[in-house]
Amino acid sequence: MSDGIIRIAMWSGPRNISTAMMRAWENRNDTVVVDEPLYGPYLATTNKQHAMYQEIIKHQGSDWRPIVKYLTEHIPMMSRVPTPSSDLEVTLNTSQNIFDSHANRVNTSQHMPVHIFYQKHMSHHITEDVSLDFVDHLRNAFLIRHPNDVLSSYLRKHPRATPSDLGYPQQLELFNRVKQNSGQVPPVFESKDILMKPQDMLTKMCKALGVAFDENMLNWPKGYRDSDGIWAPHWYNRVIESTGFAAYKPKENKLSKAEQEIADACMPYYEALMTHKIS
Repeated sequence: MSDGIIRIAMWSGPRNISTAMMRAWENRNDTVVVDEPLYGPYLATTNKQHAMYQEIIKHQGSDWRPIVKYLTEHIPMMSRVPTPSSDLEVTLNTSQNIFDSHANRVNTSQHMPVHIFYQKHMSHHITEDVSLDFVDHLRNAFLIRHPNDVLSSYLRKHPRATPSDLGYPQQLELFNRVKQNSGQVPPVFESKDILMKPQDMLTKMCKALGVAFDENMLNWPKGYRDSDGIWAPHWYNRVIESTGFAAYKPKENKLSKAEQEIADACMPYYEALMTHKIS
């Protein structure tokens, strides 16, 4: 876009390494992030009663339109906040509600522009009523994980799931749209590869997205972030203890016959994306 901001949309599904990936990008000195900005409209449209669903809808709103305007037009800023231990602490300048109309009203003498606006998205948050035109204004990438691993993890938090709950159909639809409209194959990454070779895969990710690799992406401080979604206390119990990407460990998933049928229904979407993954 003409404002010079690189807007990166990372499309994942639930129970992936998407939040750790958000940590990696946020730890760069040139990047600010937003956490699942379309979660509120998704919950409002589908009537899904996820943990804290009322608070999430109140916080983000139920209308996707001002949100996609924010994602494609907002110019994020970093603020200089002196601390006892550091001359410069970089934080995202934002209001309590990230879509507040006053979010752009900053004191420019105390803030500096950023180069990258990284957006952590869940593919299943794209409901049928959402116009996908905004996607054409973003640099899109896709983060995938084997359905057996996703479903096994997902069922620890939710009693049931469908392929659409896990985002596989929506992820492939988004991939095909970006490919068709841009004339290029958008980058696809598998979480296992990133956990096995973080520096190598992040270097390839940055190259594919047209930005320089930054070693700060490999490690980050423990704890919550102001940029975390308000649902963080329910979902982020592991990531808040992390300081980098955990080493890959194969999972021993024990799915019932009915659960395996759900995972198997996701496989065609996963396999279609796998044919394009960067490794």
